[in-house]
Amino acid sequence: MGNAILRPGLLLLTRQTWRGGERIPSTGGCVLAVNHVSHADPVVTAEFVMAHGRLPRYLAKSNLFQVNRFVSWVLNSAGQIPVERLTPDAVGAYDAAVQAVEAGECLVVYPEGTLTRDPDLWPMRGKSGAARIALATGAPVVPAAQWGAQQLLPQYSKRLRLWHRTRVTMSVGEPVDLSDLVGQEPTPAVVAEMTDRIMAAIVALLEELRGERAPAERFDPRKAGVRAVGNPNAKPDQKRSRRKRDNN
Repeated sequence: MGNAILRPGLLLLTRQTWRGGERIPSTGGCVLAVNHVSHADPVVTAEFVMAHGRLPRYLAKSNLFQVNRFVSWVLNSAGQIPVERLTPDAVGAYDAAVQAVEAGECLVVYPEGTLTRDPDLWPMRGKSGAARIALATGAPVVPAAQWGAQQLLPQYSKRLRLWHRTRVTMSVGEPVDLSDLVGQEPTPAVVAEMTDRIMAAIVALLEELRGERAPAERFDPRKAGVRAVGNPNAKPDQKRSRRKRDNN
């Protein structure tokens, strides 16, 4: 039902190029790891996954579900797992994600944890969630790259660009080879190696889509002094105003 409602709207707003969707396992639990360039990403990814016969579930930060009514509806329809970052609820979200994969569901994860802060929208350093879920479940991690959603809904904007059809492209790769690591103790070194392999696979797919080479070193918000949550481009008075509104 969700696909029947979602597809006509996206066809009006976008021109879609889908590649490699057959690489998403047709049954069984799996993790689909995707780069993150726009708050419209979950909408585009949901259409892609459903077009290839799976119902997606999401592990994403909770404020994604407050972008606008359309994005919120898509995520709620898809059985989202909201993550309250840096709170005990994040642990509960991880447990729910593991349970979803063990129950045979297709879990969509944005390993960067938030919209990319890279100035040229390349993937940043990944967080450990996808790797830890793979270690806990043994499920395949399938990398995917998407490009174009940032033209439909620019970063940190809540207004869709409706005056032209945006080209959105998504490409799925072969499952990341983690066979030598799955089953090991989830030490920091093992988790870091798995995360690096997942991000490298996503970056390689995105390089093909964009016809460009990514930077040799992935962007690290901490080293760059960029805020990890919210709009890093907001001016100080905007941030103060937002905090004031949130406290009222």
